[in-house]
Amino acid sequence: MINIQFDKKKDFFPLIIVLILAFARLIPHPPNFTPIIAVAIMGSFFFTNIYLSLAVIIISMLLADMFIGFYTNMFFVYFSLILIAFIFFQIRTKIKLQNLFIYGFLGSVIFFLISNFGVWILSDMYEKNLNGLIYCYFLALPFFVNTMLSTTFFTYCAFIALKVNNFRHTYFFKK
Repeated sequence: MINIQFDKKKDFFPLIIVLILAFARLIPHPPNFTPIIAVAIMGSFFFTNIYLSLAVIIISMLLADMFIGFYTNMFFVYFSLILIAFIFFQIRTKIKLQNLFIYGFLGSVIFFLISNFGVWILSDMYEKNLNGLIYCYFLALPFFVNTMLSTTFFTYCAFIALKVNNFRHTYFFKK
């Protein structure tokens, strides 16, 4: 039985941050400059329950995709985000301001490899051999730059927002 526990006091603000990031996919943006990988990374950092972290990423993706439209590569996109969330949930205690860039890069690489593998396997644009796969990855490199920049930017924003909120509650709302 899956147990998704939500602690109103502890999980509410992180949930708001994650949902704002997730729904930022609906705002016009450069190609692949979205906060969704940051959502997968930071959701794993914010929540102590892996099921809550996975539920938030899946539900927010589905809701945004209802507006954006569904696409053939969805399985690979969702799978990569679930894998990222799972990996970063395992190392969530090691996530600190100093290593967010490295983690953002790793999350972006995982997403790039899996989602573009899906493009290669599902589309008729590339030969179904190693050369076709390499060509697919090569043509996707400009998109990787935006993915990496957005993941880094939104990961830092989410991390700092949580720290500011925690500081504010610790020092200004003492009982």
